[in-house]
Amino acid sequence: MNTLVRENRDNERGQSEQFITPSGSVVEAGDGYTLEVEMPGVNKDGLEISVENNELTIVGRRSRPGLEGKLIHRESRPENYRRTFELDPSIDADKIGAKIDQGVITLTLPKAEHVKPRKIAVS
Repeated sequence: MNTLVRENRDNERGQSEQFITPSGSVVEAGDGYTLEVEMPGVNKDGLEISVENNELTIVGRRSRPGLEGKLIHRESRPENYRRTFELDPSIDADKIGAKIDQGVITLTLPKAEHVKPRKIAVS
């Protein structure tokens, strides 16, 4: 079965910035996959999505509104988000699309033409 092969949590890489691993889900459709990742507090300007060496990396930086007055209590964490997935070779990385709506990033990961099922005409 073709799928996103493996998730990398970047534990082996030394990073000075602290990140939260956001929740995500993957759905397979006939033409490809849909990946949804939840990053509350992230908008389009704070989102960075890249593909390098068959790895899809999503980084979301939160934008916090300035506060007037003295902060008494905050429950949201200050860290930003980061999640990396290793892509299956059947995914056409050049055609990946992304959108963000209310902190939910939706990526469409289409299958490459050579792996899509096709019908063969009989003559």
